[in-house]
Amino acid sequence: MARLMLLDTASLYFRAFFGVPDSLRAPDGTPVNAVRGLLDFIARLATDYQPTHLVCAWDNDWRPDWRVELIPTYKAHRVEAEHDGAPDAEEVPDALAVQVPVIQQVLAALGIAVVGVDGYEADDVIGTLATDAGMAVEVVTGDRDLFQLVDDDAQVRVLYTARGVGKHERVSGAVVRDKYGVTAAQYADFATLRGDPSDGLPGVRGVGDKTAANLLATYADLAGVRAAAADPGSALTPAQRTRIAEAADYLDVAPKVVAVARDLPLGGVDSARPGLDADHPLPADEATLRELSERWGLAGSVDRVLVALGTRP
Repeated sequence: MARLMLLDTASLYFRAFFGVPDSLRAPDGTPVNAVRGLLDFIARLATDYQPTHLVCAWDNDWRPDWRVELIPTYKAHRVEAEHDGAPDAEEVPDALAVQVPVIQQVLAALGIAVVGVDGYEADDVIGTLATDAGMAVEVVTGDRDLFQLVDDDAQVRVLYTARGVGKHERVSGAVVRDKYGVTAAQYADFATLRGDPSDGLPGVRGVGDKTAANLLATYADLAGVRAAAADPGSALTPAQRTRIAEAADYLDVAPKVVAVARDLPLGGVDSARPGLDADHPLPADEATLRELSERWGLAGSVDRVLVALGTRP
C-alpha cells in the first residue's frame, strides 16, 4: 500500500535541538544534536510507518509578508529583536543555526525530497501535497494548525509530536472531535475564533475552546457564526454579539491566515510524488553522504535512516 509521509521539518529539528543533549558534537566540536536528532526521528518514524514516499517540507518563508500584512502580530514574538532593516528573521539559537545547513546537505545527499515554496510556510507545502495525494498520508508535526488537514475518508492523519516523537499521537477525525468538539473540517474556524498566542492570533475576546466549539456546533462555520451575530433573532447572547462585532476586522482576514494553502505551484514535484521509489534511489550521492557522515560524526544516525528506508540490509 502506498503511503506518503510529510515532515514539518523545522518543527522536528527544533524539537531535536531542545530535546537531544548538546553534548553530541562533531569531531571539530560543532554541535550536531539537531542533525542527529532529526535523522533519528526520521529513522524511527519510517520504521514504524513504512512510508513508500517521504517528503521534508521546508519553510522557505516562516513568516510570509502576505500573512503579516493581514495580521501584523502574526508570529511577531518570534522575530529577532534587531535586524537592521533586513527582512524579519526568526529567533534561532546560534547552536541550532549552524546545524541547519548541515541538515540541508545531509538530506540532499540522502536523496530525501526537500520541498519549499518562496513566500509560503512548510504547512502550506504539506497542505498542497496532502490534498488529493491518491494514497494514505501521515503528516508529522507539533503544530495543531495542521489538524485542519485530517480527512478520514482520504486517509490523511496527523502524527502530533507535542509530547515527543516517541510519544506522538495519531490524530484522526475522531480524535479531533473528542478533543475539541469540532470536526477536522471546522478546525480552522475553531482556531480562528479562539485564537492562538503561539502564532500571534488574538482570536475573539472571551471565546475559548468550549465557546468556539459550541458556536460551530450550532452555526456550522465562521460565516454562520457571523451571520447569527448580525441576526437579532438568533440565540447568541448580547455579550457574544458584541464581541463578534468588535472582532469584525480580525475575522475578515484571519481565515486566510489560518487556512493552510492547498494549491501551491510545486514546480518539479510531480504527481508521482518524490520519495522512496525506483525513480529516486537512496542515497542520492553516496560519496557526499560518506564525507558528511565522517565530517560531522553522523554515521550511526545516517545508517539508521538508510536501514529504516529499506536501502541497507
